[in-house]
Amino acid sequence: MNTPPALWEYRLGPDDSGQKYLSILLHKFHFSIKLLNRLKKGERVWVNGKFTYLTSRGKEGDLLSVELFPDEEATIKGEDLPLDILFEDEYLLAVNKPVGQVVHPNNRYPTQTLGNAVIGHWERRGENRLFRPIHRIDRNTSGVVVIAKNQFAHQQLAWQLERGHIHKRYHGFVQGVVAENEGTIDDSIGFAPNSFIKRQIDPNGISARTCFRVLHRYPTATFLEFILETGRTHQIRAHCEGFGHPLLGDDLYGGDTTFLTRHALHSSMYAFLHPATGLPIIIRAPFPKDLRDLLIHLKDFVTA
Repeated sequence: MNTPPALWEYRLGPDDSGQKYLSILLHKFHFSIKLLNRLKKGERVWVNGKFTYLTSRGKEGDLLSVELFPDEEATIKGEDLPLDILFEDEYLLAVNKPVGQVVHPNNRYPTQTLGNAVIGHWERRGENRLFRPIHRIDRNTSGVVVIAKNQFAHQQLAWQLERGHIHKRYHGFVQGVVAENEGTIDDSIGFAPNSFIKRQIDPNGISARTCFRVLHRYPTATFLEFILETGRTHQIRAHCEGFGHPLLGDDLYGGDTTFLTRHALHSSMYAFLHPATGLPIIIRAPFPKDLRDLLIHLKDFVTA
């Protein structure tokens, strides 16, 4: 099976004249040293259609081309599983992950994961790739997950993520009526006592910051939008419990499970700059059926 290569190209401008191609790729476009070393060994960098050394200097008008590595040995077994694709091109795949599915195989969940589904999707098209999710969400959180299709796309989005250039939004339903229209929870998070899973507010823990905005209030619940400024494990869940409004259905953090048996949290939007074009990309995922049903129940409760 042969995976079609992704070709990255850039036309040098006036400011690039006299610069080494290495410097342009490293400093202007944030190619990692690891990737540049692979490109150098594979002779995958050309100027105006001819192989060039990274230490050569460019001039205005040069067309710098980089062939990104197409074939990689998958480390996850592909499976024929449903996959709700929101966006895909030669660099990225974005999917709407269902409730109950783990992102990456582990000892407890070795199969039926999102990774197995993605690799199976690519294998059926004759493509060999590694599974490189840019971020992970909990097994029972639904919504957007973005996967890089090559090393370049992964390191480009990782660079954006580290610098806060990627914007993620979640929607959730919490227990009780939140009084403030909006606010920020700026509380550090650590492990809860005697647990390897649950987190809690801990002044000695890792810094975590969650912004929220009320979208609608119901008699016994509140519909919130969350914007994460950090990405800690269980951050929203622990912060909601900490300020007295656990997510509905979240039994681990004290949420009411009367109408929902999983925490009512959905990864609804992921915005970033495309790794190759630099153009803004916004990925949105619709609510799954259980949250749509919860919305109907809450609305019926208001009108009853």
